[in-house]
Parts: sequence; structure tokens; C-alpha cells
Amino acid sequence: MAIPSRADVTGLVLAGGRGTRMGGLDKGLVEFEGRPLAAHVLARLAPQVDALLISANRNLDRYAALGAPVVTDPPEHGSFAGPLAGIRAALAAMRTPWLAVVPCDTPNVPLDLVERLAAGLDGARASVAAAGGRTHGLCCLLHSTLRVSLDEALARGERRVAAWLHSVDARTVEFPDADAFVNLNASADLHAAVLRTTQ
Repeated sequence: MAIPSRADVTGLVLAGGRGTRMGGLDKGLVEFEGRPLAAHVLARLAPQVDALLISANRNLDRYAALGAPVVTDPPEHGSFAGPLAGIRAALAAMRTPWLAVVPCDTPNVPLDLVERLAAGLDGARASVAAAGGRTHGLCCLLHSTLRVSLDEALARGERRVAAWLHSVDARTVEFPDADAFVNLNASADLHAAVLRTTQ
């Protein structure tokens, strides 16, 4: 399988969760440095891919205003069915052979994320980022043919991204900068990040 180029890849920003650790706020729309978190991620991902999608399950008009088509969780899995359902919706909607996935709460995602994930595929149909001793399962590159495997996983009730990536033999790609993958997924994380940027 050839290494994908930018023209082969659609980027997906996952913003379809309940925002539980942010008190139920729609995390992708939470302001950070004057812009919604999802807008930061879109801006960093856009130069790396041919097209963009946003996975969301509420405030759809506000997400669409960020400049990318919005996909929602497949109805057969219910709303807020988890990131695998969002990924499944994007695999069905995209028009490229590859999908690059990034969560909406990672505003410093690497500008070479897709390039590195592509180079690390080593013939596989999936690769996933790792840094600082951790695997970042929601920063991954997936081939369109994995849609069948994902359908099967969701049908049997699988909701764990790491377990599904393991089942499809995803390659792990090491990145040098762990800070690029810091998740602002709770109010305390966001406040700490704001303090760092103002010091």
C-alpha cells in the first residue's frame, strides 16, 4: 500500500462528546486564546489534508460556521456514542482513501502529524501517534477499508478506541514533542493552559 499524500487524506476533528469533564460544555466551542478549541485544531490540520470534516452532535450550525462539513453519529448507535461512532460517520462521508483523526481539545497538534503518521504506516491500514510514553489513540490515520471492521466493532458494543486500533494492527508512530498532544479536556486543563500562555 502506497504512502498517502495530502491529496489522499480527509481530516476529521472529533467534537461529538458530552463534555462531561467540562461540566457538560460543548468542548469544541469553548474559547481558548480568543477562538473555539475546534477552530485551533482545524487551522493546524487544514494544511495537512485535502478536505476537512467535523464530528459533532449538538450546536451543528456553530460548528458548520467554522468552515467544514459536519457529520453526526450514525442513528443506529444513538447520540453521543463515543469517538468510534464519529469516526464511522466520517469514513462514510469522506471522498478520499484516508482519514486523519484529531480530537477537538488538542490545540497544538503537530503540523506534521499526517506526514509522520503516513510515513509510519509500514504497509498497515492504520497508524497512531505516541509521545511522552503515551499512545494518543484519537490522533490516528485510517484507511477507508477499515469501515467494515469498525462496523463490526460497533455492532458488538466496542467503544474503546485503543482496543479497536489494536484489533486492526495499527502501527505506533513516535513523536518527539509530548506537549503537542496535551488535551484540554477539563476546565482545570484549560485554565492552566491559559495561565501558561499569559506568563
